[in-house]
Amino acid sequence: MSVEMVNMHEAKTNLSKLIEHINTQGGSFIIAKAGKPVARVTGIQKKSRTGMLLGICEIPEDFDSMMADEIEALFSGGQS
Repeated sequence: MSVEMVNMHEAKTNLSKLIEHINTQGGSFIIAKAGKPVARVTGIQKKSRTGMLLGICEIPEDFDSMMADEIEALFSGGQS
């Protein structure tokens, strides 16, 4: 995957289009001054959803064993 290099004037003129391309297609581009690379523009990675309820709800310490007898009864065909 090649990274597009744009000169400073082109970057200023087309910044909205360049950013939209990164937002929809991913990737990055390099801004050059006098043909020499000076900056790389990349998209920001979206946040992971892991831990999104942190501080909002709590999981009990015995979560893994909660209702173990009832669950076992359901799988074994017995009554709880």
